[in-house]
Amino acid sequence: MLSYQHLYHAGNLADVQKHALLAWTLDYLTRKDKPLTYLETHAGRGLYDLTAAEAVKTGEAAKGIALAQDWFGTGHPYARALAATRAERGPNAYPGSPLVAGHLLRESDSMHLCELHPQEHAALDYAVAPFGAKVYREDGLAKALSICPPTPRRGMALIDPSYEVKTDYETIPRVLAQLHRKWNVGVLYLWYPVLRDGLHKPMLAEISATIPGAMIHEVRFAPVRDGHRMEGSGMVMINPPFGIEEETRRLSQRFKTLR
Repeated sequence: MLSYQHLYHAGNLADVQKHALLAWTLDYLTRKDKPLTYLETHAGRGLYDLTAAEAVKTGEAAKGIALAQDWFGTGHPYARALAATRAERGPNAYPGSPLVAGHLLRESDSMHLCELHPQEHAALDYAVAPFGAKVYREDGLAKALSICPPTPRRGMALIDPSYEVKTDYETIPRVLAQLHRKWNVGVLYLWYPVLRDGLHKPMLAEISATIPGAMIHEVRFAPVRDGHRMEGSGMVMINPPFGIEEETRRLSQRFKTLR
């Protein structure tokens, strides 16, 4: 299904959790003077205008990054990526995960980005051109399996589906286990929505059973509008860096201030 466009949801509270953890992790990994690979399976367009009609229509950014940006001091890598994006693209720009990564990776690092939607892929290709990323209009999960283990072997992958196709909940645990077997040193992050109907729960149970030691971090927040099923955001983290527990605790405390 190719109808999903993240512009309607860019900068929402789920993005805040996802991008804060991604930025922290990349900052940690780039402290060592060794090149790394960054791989993303569902990259979107990479760059978003929060004044676009689609973003304004849902109001998710207004209840997301507009409220949460003061949670992060100027030295936090998420704040640095946000500031760099706005310095280059304007004050209403918001970086998707490819631009968060682009602003934190080094010239020696490799970036592989997958996006199947034709318009989103074209926009992504343009947005990340300054970073020298390899951009693929291919199924991201299949491409990740074909790339892994990557060169350099050190690095991380972000798996961030839209979950529009309900079979994603059944497919992803299997693919994640395969990726972990092929790339056992890779840091693997899987984002998922916390839904009122609990669709995510069997997926998490299967992941926990097949990949012992996988870390799960969830935050809760009020649905953005009546009838909206998402009431939180989660991240499964495999081989997370040392110190991530402190960052997740700090982030959880910030989200609790919204209640």
